[in-house]
Amino acid sequence: MKILYLNTLYSPLIEGGAEISLQLIVEGMKARGYEVAVLSLGPEKGLTEDVVQGVKVYRAGLKNRYWPYTKQRPGKLNRLAWHLKDRHNAAMGAVVREVLRQEKPDVVSCHNLAGWSVAVWDEIHASGIPIVQVLHDMYLACANSNMFKGEHPCERQCLSCRLLRGQHVSKSDQVGAVVGISQSILDRFTELGYFKHSEKRVIHNTRSIPLPPTKTARKPGDRLRVGYLGTLSRIKGVEWLIDQFQSLDINATLSIGGRGQSDYEKHLKSLVRKPSISFLGQVKSNEFYSEIDVLVVPSLWQEPLGMVAIEALAHHLPVIAHKIGGLQESVKEGLNGLYCFSSDPDSLGSAIARLYEDVKLYNDLSVAARDSVADILSEERMIGEYEAVIDLFKTTENKFSNANGGH
Repeated sequence: MKILYLNTLYSPLIEGGAEISLQLIVEGMKARGYEVAVLSLGPEKGLTEDVVQGVKVYRAGLKNRYWPYTKQRPGKLNRLAWHLKDRHNAAMGAVVREVLRQEKPDVVSCHNLAGWSVAVWDEIHASGIPIVQVLHDMYLACANSNMFKGEHPCERQCLSCRLLRGQHVSKSDQVGAVVGISQSILDRFTELGYFKHSEKRVIHNTRSIPLPPTKTARKPGDRLRVGYLGTLSRIKGVEWLIDQFQSLDINATLSIGGRGQSDYEKHLKSLVRKPSISFLGQVKSNEFYSEIDVLVVPSLWQEPLGMVAIEALAHHLPVIAHKIGGLQESVKEGLNGLYCFSSDPDSLGSAIARLYEDVKLYNDLSVAARDSVADILSEERMIGEYEAVIDLFKTTENKFSNANGGH
């Protein structure tokens, strides 16, 4: 059985967790005996072929106004024109049609479609091939992929997103099965009316994280090393964290790992009044986790899953998380971490202070952290669950090849 995986990017072009997870899925399914190929975007024109870890990877030049994965931010009108074309980019659909003709897959597993647009669904469906759509973010409902506007998460689609995504609900009827990387993100789409007729599954992403050394038990008065790791952007709640940390009078440090747009990084640094706050830039996650005692994930938007929280828990770190979105599916109050609430901003500072003052609570959370995400950390679990979704379509696997003379 042959599976074509379609995503915006693929290794070594890595922009986020979706690409890391997809590579694990692709290579895991290949190891289980499936034929696999990948179709992704690249900054160069035309359609090229590459081989990554024994997997054939097509890279198609993006046929839109600009390549969006750079540090430069295009002007507002240029961005609007890009998104208007990305509503239904027929030129990218034609690329998919060509690759379907060459590869003759039995199933197409779509992941992030930014740049491709839902034109790919039309082409795949017209070819009689089942579609599995995996939801990593809110792109199919929101042009910005995050349903966050101004200072607050969106409870519903705004006018611009309704205009840019007007046909997406009806087009989602072409999808045979939909997978949410969390129950949270799957529920958000179904509440908006998407995927009415699709088989629905939840499959949490995973990471391969060897068992690290356990944390040394904290003692009263020990310095608490607080950490943040991720993109430095407004929706990630870093300003909230800095403000709350600076309000505390405890023996603690705050290390901020990650990068963002240069002007926003400067803004964040201008807010700092305490020498105990440091910006580390890009860091190696395993080294970062070994140098902190607690991770804070103060995201203001609804994280689809929040893999950084899972990684921290796997490193025996308690996590303080905003109780919103997919973060609630890994971080559990009083078991492996504490919640904070944007509706009560001081709850973040209170949670940090509580872990500093209540040494027993901290140590109990740390001891429980790794085991609490043991199932999520199983790569075999994740691959097996994706295999079960693909198996839904085994009875249709010869449909396309028969129509094209076999393969």
